[in-house]
Amino acid sequence: MCNGYLPIQMRVGNILAENPDKTLKTFDLSFINDKDRDEFRYMPGQFCEFSILGKGESPFGIASSPTEKDILKFTVNRTGSVTREIHYLQQGDIVGIRGPLGNWYPVEKFKGGDVVIIGGGFAFTTLRSLLVYTLEHRKDYGKITVIYGARNPDLLIYKEELNEWDKRSDLSLHLTIDRSVEGWTKHCGFVPSITKEVAPDPASWAVVCGPPVMIKFTLPVLKGLGFADDKIYTSLERRMKCGIGKCGRCGIGSKYVCIDGPVFSFEELKKIPEAF
Repeated sequence: MCNGYLPIQMRVGNILAENPDKTLKTFDLSFINDKDRDEFRYMPGQFCEFSILGKGESPFGIASSPTEKDILKFTVNRTGSVTREIHYLQQGDIVGIRGPLGNWYPVEKFKGGDVVIIGGGFAFTTLRSLLVYTLEHRKDYGKITVIYGARNPDLLIYKEELNEWDKRSDLSLHLTIDRSVEGWTKHCGFVPSITKEVAPDPASWAVVCGPPVMIKFTLPVLKGLGFADDKIYTSLERRMKCGIGKCGRCGIGSKYVCIDGPVFSFEELKKIPEAF
């Protein structure tokens, strides 16, 4: 990124409503300028500031993988004024992107080992990026296990891809919802309890991203299974604000999440007060 204060122009492409009430939408953005496309480099776990001229900007984790060329993918939950304006966007509209920002999941460190990806709700965005990346470099990683949950089936995002991943023989996918509903044939229960049930090998690398309460109760489960502190990673992307360490609103203890994170190992988190 040449200038952290200046957004680059992107064009809105495909827009997909992820749930029936259309409060969750995934936007594919394409680069308008070839130079921007060629210079934009990112890794799974990073995020961008998504802006609309005259309306404002908000930070979102990048849901696409670096292996998916020429597009950036963002899944946006309609919760406030900026996200409402983003949901009004149509194909062909022009928006701004500042980024990539923050650090990323240590995929180089993961090479040669098993990887466990644990997510909840619409926070599966950067985990999708990580999963697509590892599947694209499948020979570099051992067993890949995914545990992903939501309150109900409608709130699971990337449903078509979930169906495709479920059919793969080189991936173990465990989907869960909080309470049973008619027609649901997968797990029922909260993500921490399903993680305990699946019992992934503690020699694996684990990545956890979801609502703070999910992270809070999943980390002790991983510790109880024998995972070392430095084998567990999570993202504090919900604390992201300006993205460049100027507003000070993401400060936790001695850390600025947008500069030192958003990805932290559990070993690091134990030194940060009230991390989630």
